[in-house]
Parts: sequence; structure tokens; C-alpha cells
Amino acid sequence: MLKKAAIGCLFSFFAAVPASATDFDFYVLSLSWSPSYCAAEGASANRDQCGTNRPYAFVVHGLWPQNERGYPSDCNVQNPDVPRAISGTMLDIMPSRGLIRHQWRKHGSCSGLSQRDYFATTRRAYQRIRIPDHLRQLSDYKTVSPREVEQAFVEANPGLRSDAVAVDCDRRYMREVRICLTKDLQFRSCREVDARACRTSNLVMPPVRGRN
Repeated sequence: MLKKAAIGCLFSFFAAVPASATDFDFYVLSLSWSPSYCAAEGASANRDQCGTNRPYAFVVHGLWPQNERGYPSDCNVQNPDVPRAISGTMLDIMPSRGLIRHQWRKHGSCSGLSQRDYFATTRRAYQRIRIPDHLRQLSDYKTVSPREVEQAFVEANPGLRSDAVAVDCDRRYMREVRICLTKDLQFRSCREVDARACRTSNLVMPPVRGRN
């Protein structure tokens, strides 16, 4: 009995140890269709992102360290706050300082990178992706299927396969496109991420604000 208890305590100890920074397999770049976020959140949406005449289209939700199963989060770091000098350089693709701060604390803290290097890597990952031309800016509501969006990204990005990209939805809205990348930002497959993709047949993409 004591031996079993000791083994149980030892297992609990190791299970409770937080993931170390850099202890992950690949990245997930999550691109959010900003008009869907604004429409779904309504009055509670972030004003910096969803205020009048905020013409954001696809923006970066985050760059997430990911494992083949699960992901690390909220790793211990000495600097949980992001200085304005750094967050200010990201506002063109991550339109909220609150979002930037949250992404660093939850995900960037587990990257093993400094804040400056993590956000520089986030920008490089964003620049690595070509947004399909017909999805760059919408002036009216568009009905799409997850497969249609995935295929559009595959066709626009040579080397990207369908098992490396997944569409996320919220009710009737197409919310995000998630693309899996190696640590050096090359496309790679990701079964768990792809398995959790949206299966709804028809989704809505609201128009970009200030352009309709």
C-alpha cells in the first residue's frame, strides 16, 4: 500500500511540473477573421479592434507552441507584461494591446524566446502566409464552407497541404484559419489540430468594417 502511495505521489509530482519553455513540437499560427470576432462578440468586443472604421480583415490571433497532443501554456517568465515599445510594433497585425499581452502570457511565455524575438517570429510567420486574394477584403457578407476556405489557402500557398490547415468556427461565423508550422516556420501536418476543424457545412464571413 505504501509503495503504491509513493508511486502515486511521484506520478502526481511529475504531472504537476509545468512544461518548460521550448518543450513543444511545432507552432500553430492562428489567423482571425476580425469581422467575425466583432459580429459574434457584439457590444463586448474590443473597441480597438471593432470600433467604427476599423477595417481589419485577417489579423493574427496568436502564434502558439503546440505538441502532437495538447499544448503548453502560461509558462513561468520574469516579464509577464509587454512594454508598449514592443506591443506598438504589432498593432497593425494584432489590433489590441490586451490581445498582445494575453498571447505573450499564455503562449509566448512557452516559446523559449524573448518578447522581442517571439513577436518578431510571429510577424515572420504572418508574412509567410499569403491570404487568398478573394478573401483579403470583403465588402459584403460571404457564405463559405470550411473546405472552401482551406482549399483557398492551400492553393495560395505552395507547399501547404490540407492536413496542415484547419478552419475554426463559432456558431455560423467563420472565425479563424489555423496553420501549422515547424519551429523554423515551414509548413507541416498536424493531425490533432486538423481533427478539431469546423465541420459546419456553411459559414458566414461578415464584411470588413468601414468598407460596406
